[in-house]
Amino acid sequence: MEAPQAKKIEKTLEIHGDKRTDNYFWLNERENPEVIKYLEEENAYEEFMMKDTEELQEELYEEMKARYKKDDESLPYFFNEYWYIVRYEEGKEYPIFCRKHKSLDNTEEIILDVNVLAEGETFFEVGSVAVSPNNKLMSFSSDNVGRRIYDINFKNLETEEILSDKIENTTGKAVWANDNEHVFYIRKDDSLRAFQVYRHKLGTEPSEDILIFHEEDDTFDVNVFKTKSLEYIFLASSSTISDEHRFIPADDVFAEWKMIQSRIDDLEYSVEHYEDEFYIITNADDAINFKIVKAKIDNCGMENWVDVIPHRAEVLLEGFEIFKDYLILEERERGLLQIKIIEEKTNESYYLPFSDPTYTAYIGTNLEFDTEVLRYGYTSLIQPNATYEYNLKDKTTKLLKQQEVLGGKFIAENYISERIWADSRDGETKVPISLVYHKDTKKTADTPVLLYGYGSYGHTVDASFSNVRLSILDRGFIYAIAHIRGGEYLGREWYEDGKMLFKKNTFFDFIDAGKYLIKENYTSSKHLYAMGGSAGGLLVGAVINYEPKLFNGIVSQVPFVDVVTTMLDETIPLTTGEYDEWGNPNDKEYYQYMKDYSPYDNVEAKEYPHMLITTGLHDSQVQYWEPAKWTAKLRELKTDNNLLLFKTDMSSGHGGASGRFESLKEDALEYAFLLKLENEKG
Repeated sequence: MEAPQAKKIEKTLEIHGDKRTDNYFWLNERENPEVIKYLEEENAYEEFMMKDTEELQEELYEEMKARYKKDDESLPYFFNEYWYIVRYEEGKEYPIFCRKHKSLDNTEEIILDVNVLAEGETFFEVGSVAVSPNNKLMSFSSDNVGRRIYDINFKNLETEEILSDKIENTTGKAVWANDNEHVFYIRKDDSLRAFQVYRHKLGTEPSEDILIFHEEDDTFDVNVFKTKSLEYIFLASSSTISDEHRFIPADDVFAEWKMIQSRIDDLEYSVEHYEDEFYIITNADDAINFKIVKAKIDNCGMENWVDVIPHRAEVLLEGFEIFKDYLILEERERGLLQIKIIEEKTNESYYLPFSDPTYTAYIGTNLEFDTEVLRYGYTSLIQPNATYEYNLKDKTTKLLKQQEVLGGKFIAENYISERIWADSRDGETKVPISLVYHKDTKKTADTPVLLYGYGSYGHTVDASFSNVRLSILDRGFIYAIAHIRGGEYLGREWYEDGKMLFKKNTFFDFIDAGKYLIKENYTSSKHLYAMGGSAGGLLVGAVINYEPKLFNGIVSQVPFVDVVTTMLDETIPLTTGEYDEWGNPNDKEYYQYMKDYSPYDNVEAKEYPHMLITTGLHDSQVQYWEPAKWTAKLRELKTDNNLLLFKTDMSSGHGGASGRFESLKEDALEYAFLLKLENEKG
């Protein structure tokens, strides 16, 4: 079967006196039957070329699925007189939301069975579920396309009736006022930006809803939330580098919204409430790694902020939790997350002990103020995710629930994790790499290594456990995460050094990490593979333009690869809100810099590694046509005979297939692709 080749329709794009020719621009015509035909041809070609792995894919899928408990349920949490549980039943793909009044021994009440809602749908996702303060009503949101545009519906929990109120085109979030009859929600504009906050009264038409706030700056998104105390409702407006918060008492939906601090470029902050004060985490006063301040509710402008936890240059403050007698901090130092306990009365402080060389820890769901119990989570590359209960008074720890790994093969002691530091090209920077492998896997030039990376938006890919990953670890792969610049693994400066006009550091760090693994004899180029999704897809796409022979193969998931064209199109979701991440190409300096690394713009007539590229037709984050155009251009220009496979999920969006196990088929395909390449290497 011959590989499909999209037809070429020349289109000239010009700005700043520079002309680009885009022969595949026409693939953005979603409704064009020729576009759908091309995507289906690529899908057929992928299926044909991977036909010899069908049994392997089925084997991988079944073993991945077998590791999960079929009738699993979440750890119960208690809130407002009820224990809440999310559970799965064997043979069903979707969650069931339940509650029990006051005692776990009481009768279960099913408040939402998503399996019923999803009947007949090829894609279905619930965005959020929120119960009213009087426990009698519930809002829930759903998306049956994959564009992350949600409808909000309401249910009477006493009669089980679905109310006639239906609010369309929202982010999915609904926040109840304390009067049990008003909710606040967010609408999206044509580019899917969250831009308006509305107030809805139950029993009225959504067309009558009151517009509370309209964010006119298209680089900002809006959010709405209720404080942990349940006493205030906040309206937040945020860009990549700036925040602004307003609030009202949750008891008075008609109150005038008061400002915490109006927006200032480069001032970021978020707020929580306790008694007569607001606690605020912020980068004010050059606190690049953030600090915590507090201010009286009646006088909460920045000029009245008082330091609670001062800025520390070596520690990134990621979050906090307030209790009646304790302040809990989530900190990151030299890449590793730590949980710090501070007793308010004595000011005594200490850290919870963690032992793995690379891991992640985080503050869990803690809805009560007056408690001496902290829930936190812990996981590592070899330790399944676990939730612990720590008694702040007795300083004792109790395991509440740990992810079960079924199938009978997993023993944590059979795997080894480590963290190494790769030399970068500047001779000064060290790039952290977390690794995991089976104890029987030897480090040699013939050992396959899968190197994963992301490196954007300050998002850190921490070392956590994966049921799915065991399938390649048990087949002799080493799995590695490159903690490259653009994330915040080593603090805020690590992020700043990998964005805007420093973005190329992200790609070079990843390349240097790969070369270091080869130099240290973990693998060789013949057995080194790269994987990344979304902005991580941009990463691997840029890397293979710079170093096409470094990797034997790549997996690029929903990749952001047509950087210049996308960032020049303000009608595309996310574009304007991301100028502070990538730069605005309407500025010539940023345009030229983006053009220098944009994967699509830099495809050349040369050899490339084997490639598997995936997307979803309804992707709202990275439009399907970016990987489609990239694939078509690669097919036209590449000079090798290596595999180039492109698969479009015709019924999903950015997050892939819906349902608990359906997405495992995507994982099975990706791993089968890697194993196929390894087997062909012998």
